Parts: sequence; C-alpha cells; structure tokens
Amino acid sequence: MKEKIIRFMQGRYGADQFGRFLSGLCFAFLILSLFSRYRLWYALALLVLIYQYFRIFSRNIPRRYAENQRYLAATAKVRTRFFKAKGELAQRKTHHIYRCPSCRQKIRIPRGHGKVEIRCPKCNAHFTKKS
Repeated sequence: MKEKIIRFMQGRYGADQFGRFLSGLCFAFLILSLFSRYRLWYALALLVLIYQYFRIFSRNIPRRYAENQRYLAATAKVRTRFFKAKGELAQRKTHHIYRCPSCRQKIRIPRGHGKVEIRCPKCNAHFTKKS
C-alpha cells in the first residue's frame, strides 16, 4: 500500500509551509463553526480544505512553489519575530538579557556572577547590573 501511495504522489507537489497554514486556518474555521449559528464558517473551512488538497495533488509544481514563496515572503517578519522571542525565552534559564540604557542594544550576560559591570559592544557605555 505504501508503494502505491508513493507512486501516486510522484510528480505531484505535496505539502509545504503554506499548506500547513491552510490546515490551521481550516481547523480554526471548523472551531468557529462549532460555536456559531452561521454556516459561513463551515463553508469557508470546506473551501480551504478543498484548496489545500488541490495544492497537495497538483502537478503544476512551479506555480505551487511560487505560491509558497509568496506566503513565506509575506510572513517573514512575523516568523522572524516569533523565533527570536522563542530563542530569548529558551536563553532566560541560563542568561540575563539587558538593554543598554543609551543605545538600547540587547546584551546577554550569564546568570550567577553577582553584580557585574557591563560594557555595551555597540556604544561602549558602562552600566552595572546583577547577573
């Protein structure tokens, strides 16, 4: 059975980041349709699902790739901000992250060193913080 699916999918586009976004959108519309009396959310979820499967089974790979690239370009700022915040949260266990009072540059200091004098690498300002 696995070989049949692999042969069927050869030459087709498959799943990508835009497809995952469409899955989430479809799920959100389905949840809204549960709590709403309007059938509009259900119809939108169905349309998004149909479009998602159309993209997955499409043989027009360059066009689907271009759609995905447009989606990635449109969401680049949001994704970058999200991954930076996620990285900062992971680092908070081992480091303090301070901002320079004069130039607002972020500076990362290891935890557990007591009071330290910090020199900003950007503007060479000195300030004291507890690590």
